[in-house]
Amino acid sequence: MGRVLFGILAAATVAVYLVMVSWSLPYIAAQAGGQMPFDMRPGGYGFEEARAFLAALSPQGNAFYRDVQHRLDLFFPGLIAATLYFAIAALLPARLGRWRYVAALPVVLTAIFDWAENAGVSAMLAAGAEGVTREMVASASRWSVLKAIVSTVAYSALLILLAWRGIARLRRSRAQP
Repeated sequence: MGRVLFGILAAATVAVYLVMVSWSLPYIAAQAGGQMPFDMRPGGYGFEEARAFLAALSPQGNAFYRDVQHRLDLFFPGLIAATLYFAIAALLPARLGRWRYVAALPVVLTAIFDWAENAGVSAMLAAGAEGVTREMVASASRWSVLKAIVSTVAYSALLILLAWRGIARLRRSRAQP
């Protein structure tokens, strides 16, 4: 039962992600003259970069970003955090008992930072190129960078655990006659 539920969670996460990277984010980029949306800037962005993006973004692109993209991105952070949480907890050694679930908790920060980024981006989109302030940009950019750092650590932990499990499984199969 647990594997089925995890499979449904992972499938929903991948589905929302694919919709964003194949449709909504490219649409926003096209509506901004090819500039990358704020969500796709893991290194952050400066005041002039943000103003240039906001100035280039069409009114339709702005509305789409605030409505469609942010609705999708309302769900994605929670989905990816839950997927990572359960995957990491399941891959950690069983001898850790309930501590596996405690050890996996930091991945929740991926969702928190993503939602904070979304709030900052929404404020910038509402303000527009002429109304955006340096503080608004600095805050949203900081959340973008923090999200990227924590996400990278979480994905790296998952990959390391998967490799560790794969190597352990390979060793066990070679040890059997």
